[in-house]
Amino acid sequence: MSVPSGVPVPSAPPSYEETTGINVNYPHPYPVPEPGQKPDGKGMNPPPYMGQPAPANNPVTVQTVYVQQPVVFYDRPVQMCCPSCNQMIVTRLSYDSGALTWLSCGGLCLLGCIAGCCLIPFCIDALKDVDHTCPNCNALVGSYKRL
Repeated sequence: MSVPSGVPVPSAPPSYEETTGINVNYPHPYPVPEPGQKPDGKGMNPPPYMGQPAPANNPVTVQTVYVQQPVVFYDRPVQMCCPSCNQMIVTRLSYDSGALTWLSCGGLCLLGCIAGCCLIPFCIDALKDVDHTCPNCNALVGSYKRL
């Protein structure tokens, strides 16, 4: 990109004081007590504005952090990294009787299914809680409660 020779190249943009009209030649924007005068402590004046501090020449270290989204467990196997063995796995499911299974059994008993039909919910996986385990290390990775 070339600049035409007759157009001056602008330097840095104006400072905040220049754009707002604050007198930049005034050394102290806040009143400073005279020498030998003791401030009363109520309206303590902040230190005078001395400009911006010089930038430090410290090297900046950048660390990349990978954030893994939380895994939500349902009644289907999940592909994830096992927190126990750090391997990519597809979880193994196991079904346990939970609150929904027992409530279904109690509801069937109230309807008159006392002769053994009230035990049907214990045979249906769709009414049970699901535990997700790692197939490599058999660690419990998560669970899904139906109720």
